[in-house]
Amino acid sequence: MDGPLEGIKIVECGIWQMGPSAGAFLGDLGAEVIKVEERTQGDPGRGIKWIRGIPVELPQGRSWYFEYNNRNKRSLTLDLKKPKGKEILFKLIEETDVFIQNFRLGVATELGIDYSVLSKHNPKLIYASATGFGSKGPDAKDPAFDYLGQARSGMMTIAGEPDSPPVVYGAGIADQIGAIMLAFGILAALVTRERIGFGQEIEVSHLGSGIHLLGLDVFGTIVSGHAPPRVSRKKAYNPLWNIYQCGDQKWIALAMLQPDRYWSIFCQALYLNHLVEDPRFRDMEARRKNCEELITILDSVFLTKSSSEWLKILKNAGDIICSPVNTLEDLITDSQVLENEYITEFDHPALGKIKAVGMPIKFHKSPARLRLPAPEFGQHTEEILLEKGYDWEEIIQLRDEGVI
Repeated sequence: MDGPLEGIKIVECGIWQMGPSAGAFLGDLGAEVIKVEERTQGDPGRGIKWIRGIPVELPQGRSWYFEYNNRNKRSLTLDLKKPKGKEILFKLIEETDVFIQNFRLGVATELGIDYSVLSKHNPKLIYASATGFGSKGPDAKDPAFDYLGQARSGMMTIAGEPDSPPVVYGAGIADQIGAIMLAFGILAALVTRERIGFGQEIEVSHLGSGIHLLGLDVFGTIVSGHAPPRVSRKKAYNPLWNIYQCGDQKWIALAMLQPDRYWSIFCQALYLNHLVEDPRFRDMEARRKNCEELITILDSVFLTKSSSEWLKILKNAGDIICSPVNTLEDLITDSQVLENEYITEFDHPALGKIKAVGMPIKFHKSPARLRLPAPEFGQHTEEILLEKGYDWEEIIQLRDEGVI
C-alpha cells in the first residue's frame, strides 16, 4: 500500500509555503496531489534565491525551498482567468477529494474558484483555505507572510534573553505549523465525510496556528493574568532544566523536571559530592533562590570536558535526563535521527541520491514515504489533461490559446 491516503485525490492552488507544504504532507501520506500553477510564472516560490542569507539554488535550476514544499506532486499550468482554464479545473474538481488554496483573502472569489463555486461541481469536496490572519476581523485581507505570522502570534517574544529584541525562529516556522494544522483539518474533514457524507470548507491561518503552537503559554497568560517571562539561562529557576556549554564549544541540555529526585546522582556524576548537602542547593527551593551561584559552578565544571564525554558520564550515572543541543548540521549524522529515518535517502531523478526530511509518523502497515520530487514547471500538464479525456488536438489548441 502506497501510504494511508492512497486513493485520495487533491488539487492544490498553493503558493509559497503554507498551502504547498500542506499538500506535500498529504502527498507523503500517499495522496495524489496535482499542483495547479499560473501558466506563465507559476508558484512564486520557484523564484526564491536566498533564505536567511543562504542560497537556495541546486543543480539544474532546482531549489531546496521549492523541493521541500512540493514533493510528491504533479504540476499542471492553467490560466484560471480564462473560461477554458476554469473549465479544466472544474473537471478535475468533479473527481477530487480535497482542494487547497492559500491565496490572499478574496483572490479565490475574484478568480471564481471559491467554495460556493467549486462545491457545485462536487458537493462532497473538502475545500481547505489558509490565510494570514483569519477570514474575519479588520485585518483579514491584509497580506501576510511567515515573518508576520511569527510576529503577530506572540512567537517572537517568548524566546531569547530577557532584554533581547524579539527573536525570529527558523525560516518558515509559522508557515510550517499552519501547514500542519491545515493538513490536520483536512484529515478530520475527510473522516467526517466518510462517516456522515458531506463535504465542507475549512480554514486555518498563521495567526491561529501560531497561537495554538504556543497554547500552553497563551492559556497560562489568560487564566493567571501573567505572561511567562523570558528567563536568562544564567538565572534559570531550575538549574537542572537548563543548557550548558562544554569544552568543545558544543552545548548539552538537562531536563530534570523533578530535580530533587536526581540531585544526588547528578552531583556524583560531576564530582560535586560536597554540594549534595550544601544548604544553598540541597533542595529545589534552595537551588531556585541560589540559581545564579549554582549555574556559575556548573558552567565552570561543564567546560572541563567535551559534550560527548559529559553525555557519556551523565548517561552512565543513571537516569539523568540529558541530550546534546544539535545544530542542523548535527542532525544529518545523528544516529538516533538516522535509525528512525527522520532524515532519509531519496533517489532524486535530477540530483541523484540525496538526504531528505523523512516522515515523523510511522505507519507500520501503510508507510508514508517520499515518492516524487518536486515537479518542474508544468511538467505534467499534458499527462493530466490526457487522463481527463482531452486529446492531443485539444491540448495543442489550449496551448495556442494560452490556457495552459
